Amino acid sequence: MRAVGKSEAVEVPPDGSTAVTRTRAPVTVQVTVGCTAICLVVLAMLGAGIRSEFGPLLRLDGSVSEALYAGDDRAGALDWLLEVLTAPGLSWVRFLVFLPVLVWLVRRGSWWTAGWVITAVVLVAPLNALLKDYFGRIRPPFDEGGARYDSLGFPSGHSSGVATLVAVAVVLAWPLLSARGRHWSLAAGIVLVLLVGLTRMWLGVHYLSDVVGGWSFGLAWTLGTALVFGALPGGRAALR
Repeated sequence: MRAVGKSEAVEVPPDGSTAVTRTRAPVTVQVTVGCTAICLVVLAMLGAGIRSEFGPLLRLDGSVSEALYAGDDRAGALDWLLEVLTAPGLSWVRFLVFLPVLVWLVRRGSWWTAGWVITAVVLVAPLNALLKDYFGRIRPPFDEGGARYDSLGFPSGHSSGVATLVAVAVVLAWPLLSARGRHWSLAAGIVLVLLVGLTRMWLGVHYLSDVVGGWSFGLAWTLGTALVFGALPGGRAALR
C-alpha cells in the first residue's frame, strides 16, 4: 500500500510491519526545478542590466575587474598558470572527459543517459554563443585581457562550460556515491567552478557579471536537460 504525502511517497509493507521506504525522487525534482528557475532569473536580471546599461551593475563590474586583474605586465609563468587553471571551461576538455563515459554508457545500453550527456555537454557552447550575440557585451578593455579578443563577453563561455562539466559529472555519479562521496564531489565541483570563474577575471577577459551569468546558464541548462531526459536519481536516465 502507498501513502502519498505532499512531497514524497511512503511505501507501507502489506504485512503491517514498521519498515518504511521513502521515495526521494519528487523532492529531488522540486529542488532541481527551483534551482533551474533561480539560475534563469539571475541570468535574465544580469542580462537586462547589461542591455539597459544599469549603472550600479556596470560600476560593480568595473571595480571588481580593476581589483582582480593580474595586470598587463604579469609574468609569463603566471599567465601560463592562469591559462592552465582556466582550461576546464573549454569545450574540448568537456569532450575529453566525457568521451570515455559516453562509450561506457553506450556499451551498457544506457541510451537515455548517453543522450542527456551529449545534449548537455555539446550544446551548451553554441547556445552560450547565441546569448553572447543577443546581449552584445564587450569584454574588459585591458590590453593583455579582453582587448585581445574580438568575441563578446556575456555570459562567459568558460564559466558556463565548467558549470556544465561539474553538474553533469555530479548528477551522473550521485546515485553511485555514498553520502560522504556526495559531499566531497559537491565540494570539489564548487571549488573548480569558482576557480575557473576567478581565472577569467584574473586574466581580464570577463567581468564579474559575465562569470555569474555563465555559471547560471550552465547550471540551468544542465539541470533543465536532466529534468527532460530523466537523469535525476530515480529517473529513466539515472545510473543504477
